Amino acid sequence: MTSAKHNLLEGRIFPHITRLAVPILIGDILQQLYNSVDTIIVGKYLGTEAFAAVGVAGTIMNLCIFLLNGFCLGIAALFSMLYGRRDFSSFRKEMYVALSLGSGIAIGVSALFIIFMRPISALISTPSELMDYLTTYLIIIIAGLICTYFYNLFTSVLNAVGDTRTGLYFLAVSVTLNIFLDWLFVGPLSLGISGAAIATVAAQCISAVSCFVYLRKHYPELICTKEDVGKHTELIRQTLKRGSSTALHQSSLYIGKLLVQGAVNTTGTAGIAAFTAATRIEAFTNSCGNGMCQAGTVFISQNYGARNRKRIRHGLLTTLVISLITVAILSSLMYFFARPLVLCFVDSANEAVISEACTYIKTISVLYFLSFTGFTGVSYFRGTGMNLAPVIGTTIQISIRTILSYIFIGKMGLKAVAIATLIGWGENLIYQVAVIRHSEKTRFKDWA
Repeated sequence: MTSAKHNLLEGRIFPHITRLAVPILIGDILQQLYNSVDTIIVGKYLGTEAFAAVGVAGTIMNLCIFLLNGFCLGIAALFSMLYGRRDFSSFRKEMYVALSLGSGIAIGVSALFIIFMRPISALISTPSELMDYLTTYLIIIIAGLICTYFYNLFTSVLNAVGDTRTGLYFLAVSVTLNIFLDWLFVGPLSLGISGAAIATVAAQCISAVSCFVYLRKHYPELICTKEDVGKHTELIRQTLKRGSSTALHQSSLYIGKLLVQGAVNTTGTAGIAAFTAATRIEAFTNSCGNGMCQAGTVFISQNYGARNRKRIRHGLLTTLVISLITVAILSSLMYFFARPLVLCFVDSANEAVISEACTYIKTISVLYFLSFTGFTGVSYFRGTGMNLAPVIGTTIQISIRTILSYIFIGKMGLKAVAIATLIGWGENLIYQVAVIRHSEKTRFKDWA
C-alpha cells in the first residue's frame, strides 16, 4: 500500500529529509547537465559565438521552463497535502485537473514565447551576431516545453508521496541519452546548434513517457480514471492559486536573471561567454539548494495536511541544517577550484573570459549560505500554503540585484553582478525571517 511505503507523518525526521533530498539533489544536478552538455559541445564544435548564444538562450529558456516547473511545484505541494490526509479520491481528481489545465498552460506559454522571442532578445541587448544561433536553438526548445511540463508533473506526483528515487533513475538514463545525441547531432551529423536543441527535447520526452508508464504500473491508485473527469471547481481554484503563485515566484526570479543578462550583454561577447560559464557552474550549486527546498516542501506539506505543527517546525530546522552543511562544501569547491571549473566550459586560450568568470564565482561563493537559507524559507512557505511570501521575497531580491548590476557593471564587470546578488539574498532573508516569526505566532497557535 502506498501510504505505508512513504509515511512522513511519523518516525525520525532527519532520515526522512535526507531520503527525500538525496535523489532530488542528484536529479537536479543531472538536470543541469542538459544545458551544460549543450554549451560544452556547442562551444567545442561551433565556437565562441554559438557558445555565448546558448548562454543567452539559456536565460530565456529557463524563464519558460521555470514558469512551468513553478506551476508543477505549487501543484506538488497540493498533492503532498492531499496525500498527508490520505485523500486518494481528491488526489486522482487533482491529477486530472493538473493534466488538463497544465497542458493548456504549457501550450500557451510555448506559443507566447515563440511569438515574442525576438523582441525579448532585443530587449536584453543581445548582440546581432548571436541572433541567428539564438533563434534557431530557442524555437526548438520552446516547442518541446509540453514534454518538460509532463515530466515535471509526473515527477511531482512521485515526490509528493515520498518516492524521490524513481524520477532520478529515468532522468539519469535521459541525461545519458542527451549527451550521446548532443555529440551525434552536433558532431558527426553536423546539424549545428539545432542538433543540440533536438537532443535536449528528445531526452526530455523520453523522461516524461518513462515516468508516466512507471506511475501507471506502481501507483495505479493515484492515476486519474474516467470517474475522475469533471469540473472540480475547488481543486481548479486551489491548483491555479498554488500553481500560479509558485510559477510567479519561479518566473520572477528568472525575469530578474533575464534583466541581469541584459546588463551583462552590454559588455560584449567575451563578457557574455564569461557569465555563461560562471552561471553554468553556479547552476549546479543552486540545484542543490532547490533540491533541499523541494524535499523540505514535501515533508512540511504532508505534515501540514496532518496538522502536526511540531513536525513542521522540526522539519524546517532539519532542512536548514542539512542545507548549511551542503552549501559549506559546495562554496569551498567553487572558491578553491574556480579556474578548473571554468575550464570545463571555456577554452584555455580565452584568458580574459576565464578571469572574469573566476572573479564572479569566487565573489559569490563567500556568502552562498544566504541563498540556501532562503531556499529553506521557501520550503516552509510552499508547504504551509503561504504562496505570496516567496513572490514578495524574490521581488525584493531581484530588484536589488538588477538595479545594482546595471549601475556598477560598467566599472566592476561581473564582480558587480555577484555583489548585487549577495545583497539581494541578504535582504530577502531578512524579510523571510520576519514573516516566519509572525506566522508561528498567529497561524498555528492552536495546532498540535
